[in-house]
Amino acid sequence: MDHRIGRTVFAIVVGLLVATVSYQWISSPAGREERAIQVSAVATSRLHLAAIVEADSLEIVDPVSPNNKVGKVYIYPESQGWAISGYYRRNADDPWHPYLMTLGADQDLMQLKVRDGARDLAERAARDPRLEIGP
Repeated sequence: MDHRIGRTVFAIVVGLLVATVSYQWISSPAGREERAIQVSAVATSRLHLAAIVEADSLEIVDPVSPNNKVGKVYIYPESQGWAISGYYRRNADDPWHPYLMTLGADQDLMQLKVRDGARDLAERAARDPRLEIGP
């Protein structure tokens, strides 16, 4: 009989502990604040990408709008900003081109690596040291 009471008390204590920790984790504003910063960084990365690719229409798959059929994407904090990966294509006939972008703390473009064979991007990369274009 003592074992049943001990198990019941243990289950109640563990249940209350899990509920308290879960409530604190859910109600913490730190996660929402970081997500807002991440969304802002991804929005800025879209603007940088659109300015560099210079296409009439551009489809972008990134951490805010992921598409598992295209590939995995991520946003990762770095010491001085963010690293953001994704894919883009100019139209439905264009294949998806992977990219990796590094933004500084002020969300300025630090580096962009793209796998795209477009001639205009290769010419731009020759003039801009922040761009790295691969086949």
